[in-house]
Amino acid sequence: MKSDLLVAISRGAIMVRTLVISVDRDNDLGMKTAIRGPVIGRKNVLTAALKLGIADPEESDTNAILGALHQHDALVENNGENDDVEIVVLTGDEKVGLRSDRAIAAQLEEVVNEFQPDQAIVITDGAEDESVLPIISSQVRVDHVEKIIVKQSKGIEGTYYYIVKALEDPKWRAKMLVPMGIILAVFGLGVMLPNDIGSVVIGSMPLLFGLFILSKGLGLEQTVGRVVQEMRENADAAMFSSLLWTSTVFSAIFAVAEGFSEYSAHAGTTTVGILWMKVFHSSLAWIVIAFLTSTAGFLLLRLKKGSFSGRLIIMGVFAMVIFSFLD
Repeated sequence: MKSDLLVAISRGAIMVRTLVISVDRDNDLGMKTAIRGPVIGRKNVLTAALKLGIADPEESDTNAILGALHQHDALVENNGENDDVEIVVLTGDEKVGLRSDRAIAAQLEEVVNEFQPDQAIVITDGAEDESVLPIISSQVRVDHVEKIIVKQSKGIEGTYYYIVKALEDPKWRAKMLVPMGIILAVFGLGVMLPNDIGSVVIGSMPLLFGLFILSKGLGLEQTVGRVVQEMRENADAAMFSSLLWTSTVFSAIFAVAEGFSEYSAHAGTTTVGILWMKVFHSSLAWIVIAFLTSTAGFLLLRLKKGSFSGRLIIMGVFAMVIFSFLD
């Protein structure tokens, strides 16, 4: 009986530190109010929410911060006397991606070292902010994630209004208008060109769209982003790599043109299998050149960065061996 009482007392004396986190990945708070993250403490967070709401009443991050304050106050009211609750707003960067995630990770590390939380509750306003959950969970245990969704009118006028507002946002404008513009431009070009060439141009639209979906599925955009970052950090190597990759693009264009020329010359005169073998053989040299120049571009960046890998040379040699057998 006495031992059970001691256990209960000891459990009651354990302090549980809870950190309520609101994430502003694209740093709207900093851009619109000049407040730099991390914003720590209820008073500072409330001030930041008011300033952001006044600066832009339509900003969804304001609701996320207010939601975090609501969660913080509820925890303070319901938790025990020995428990401690803190609230923080983490801000990223206008250029969402590696740069913003690094900023959030650095701010979170600072807060964790200062507050030493046992658990965290994350409040977000959408999927973009939720993408940093792995970064947060790597430093503190996340017990709950809450998404703040503002109730809006479901009428046609409201839908039109939100589409217009999305198009005014540079981030969403690039995501929505650029693909639509490319599709319309390719379709218009295909209609204007002669029948044979125009049909090829129009037929390339589903091909390009499929390649885009494939790149999203394989995460190639992250690889491209990493390459661009390496180019920024290694300006000298980037210049020569850009020349090599430009050669890659032109080689690919020449490969397509050579293959199309071969296809036009032998279409209807042989079987489909032999025809495509001839097309592939005619453009093989340009394909190999494109592969070698792109490999050389990556190799140059790796050498400059000091992370040289022999796999690139092996791939280049392998490509030349394959070409010698197929030629």
